[in-house]
Amino acid sequence: MGTGPFFRNSKPYSFCFRKIQGPIKKRNLPPFVFFFILLLSFSLPLQAYVGPGAGFAFLTSFFILFLTFFLAIFSFLSWPFRFLFRIIRGQRAYKKSSINRFIIIGLDGLEPTLVEKYMSEGKLPNFSKLKKGGTYTKLQTTIPSISPVAWSSFMTGSNPSKHNIFDFLSRDPKTYLPDLSSARIGKPKKTLPLGKYNIPLSKPEIKGMRKSVSFWKILGQKGIFSTILRVPITFPPEEFKGHLLSGMCTPDLKGSQGTFSFYTSDKERIKKREGGINIPVTLNGDKVETYISGPENSLRRNDEEIRLPLQISIDNDKEEALIEVSGQKFKLGMHTFSGWKKLTFHPGLGIKIRAICRFYISQIHPHFEMYLTPLNLDPEKPALPLSHPFIYSVYLAKLLGSFITLGEANDTWALNEGVISEEAFLELTYSNHEEWEKMLFNAMDKTKKGLITCVFETTDSIQHMFWRYLDKSHPALQSGQANMSANVIEDLYQKMDELVGKVLDKTDEKDVVIIMSDHGFKSFRRGMNLNSWLYLNGYLSLQEGKKESEEWFKDVDWENTKAYALGLGGVYINQKGREAKGTIHPGEETKALKRELIRKLDGLKDDERNAIAINKIFDRDEIPSGPYLDNCPDLIVGYNEGYRISWDSVTGKVNDIAFEDNIKAWSGDHCIDPRIVPGIFFCSKKIKIESPSLIDIGPTALELFGFQVPSHMDGRSLIDIQNFSLEKNRKEEKK
Repeated sequence: MGTGPFFRNSKPYSFCFRKIQGPIKKRNLPPFVFFFILLLSFSLPLQAYVGPGAGFAFLTSFFILFLTFFLAIFSFLSWPFRFLFRIIRGQRAYKKSSINRFIIIGLDGLEPTLVEKYMSEGKLPNFSKLKKGGTYTKLQTTIPSISPVAWSSFMTGSNPSKHNIFDFLSRDPKTYLPDLSSARIGKPKKTLPLGKYNIPLSKPEIKGMRKSVSFWKILGQKGIFSTILRVPITFPPEEFKGHLLSGMCTPDLKGSQGTFSFYTSDKERIKKREGGINIPVTLNGDKVETYISGPENSLRRNDEEIRLPLQISIDNDKEEALIEVSGQKFKLGMHTFSGWKKLTFHPGLGIKIRAICRFYISQIHPHFEMYLTPLNLDPEKPALPLSHPFIYSVYLAKLLGSFITLGEANDTWALNEGVISEEAFLELTYSNHEEWEKMLFNAMDKTKKGLITCVFETTDSIQHMFWRYLDKSHPALQSGQANMSANVIEDLYQKMDELVGKVLDKTDEKDVVIIMSDHGFKSFRRGMNLNSWLYLNGYLSLQEGKKESEEWFKDVDWENTKAYALGLGGVYINQKGREAKGTIHPGEETKALKRELIRKLDGLKDDERNAIAINKIFDRDEIPSGPYLDNCPDLIVGYNEGYRISWDSVTGKVNDIAFEDNIKAWSGDHCIDPRIVPGIFFCSKKIKIESPSLIDIGPTALELFGFQVPSHMDGRSLIDIQNFSLEKNRKEEKK
């Protein structure tokens, strides 16, 4: 799932901070409880928007709060009538349903060959139980096999050309620069200069780029309630009949996909770090005076960074420190994560912006070193819509305590950059996992009928970072990137088996359970700089006198470039009338260039390793069509096992190195030929299709609840409804 250390701390968009929105819609708890929570939420500061160039808007805040307060009172007084209406409508909605609940557990990236191996060894008893009583098979993924693409197809039941997500990144043809493919947030159109402030008078628009419609929204239109937890590409949260907590691509407080902070008094440890920032500190006796780097204060005209004072008092004898920040004091020992700590940033004009974070001291002497997680939006006082309804994240925080809200939750960057140890990474990752389990089981306990879907990225993150322990020939092992045993991934699969067992314990014959992954996993030993290959083979040109380019194509000569690569799997033709400085005419000239590139890249060999690097090049004109096919890369690269696009190529660097060893901890990947990384599929019932696909799960849900599959969906229902109903009736008669 993860983007890897190439984009997470960049700021492809500004974003909007909001406090309260829309009427409060809840189920499963008495209305007075939510009315009380709503009253508590009025202690929140005024509504604000923040981000690079977005600034703050607060003039409409009072009106929004007043309107929300009025709607809450109306909701409270009208509750008996709405409750009766829901009962009547609910009975009608489930009249044709074959089931009570449809429960989908997404284990991102779970690999079929490992599942099958560990099942055969008796190490996954709950997976084996599902297989014996229902179905196990491999699950076809998408082209390309990249998480946001795959999960978008999962939720819409359609191929990428119908939902418009083709990678983590999309490119702006006017600038050749990347954007996050999932969301856009524009600047306010109207502002009011006021002294040193620049006050927006209109909202920046939060716009999700995923198209088509999720199957849970269709179910909601039919009266079926859903709880959707951390499914990727659900930011910004959409309105529908149910609860939703956004997942992957939800930003942090700095507007990035996750920017950690690393504090050190060791000058030799100060270097450029992908995915984070260095904050040098000086020890004055046993004290450190420093700061926390917050968001840009775009309320002010100079967009200066907001900083929070941070004071650390070190006790060398006890190997602990007293940390003072944002009006609170707490002690923290070495090699121990703090709990979630609340921070309040003050941009001015009485506005407050809330965040949560965790601290980790890795060293006290001879040098002080500390890791600070990315600044997560506070779910209890969210400055940006994290959920639908907006109050849902507040409810979860009140019920379960603070929890991680960042879309890319597990900090693979910090481990890759040597800021935290492997042990610390695992501790933090499993801590996040426990939070998600609590949310899932809360939803299962409270939902007697409807859809429950929860995606765990734990499996994806740990496999990305520890796959090298399964591959004894991995370059990272030879370079010293090895501290733990190969049991890390085996332990991961067994922990997921325990999760499956807990889920099954909370279900009965009237429920259908699916355990699935969006893709599988393979080793990532060698990186291919596709832009360098294009340069070396005459398809990409550099400015006169340049032999290499810095990030984001800084020194590329576009007027003499025919093709370029962007993202994790895409090649674009520099086409006239489409790209700003296009050189290739659309039509036959573009088609001829694509044929030429396919001929040279299909089966491309890495001569240094005497191995095939690319299995297949997929032409976008040959993949399933749809209204957004024009936004797809012209060519999609299907790398062979052991290969993936290199770190430099993703960030637009160009040099004379086409292939290089991957010596990072990030040693496993799936952004390769989708035919060799299918996902896994378990179902508590038998299915009628031998080769199921991600796009089949949404249609299956619709048919199980008694509704027809809409014509725009490309998937098919996996379960024979007639036989399923007959079997269900026979079991009920026996009882």
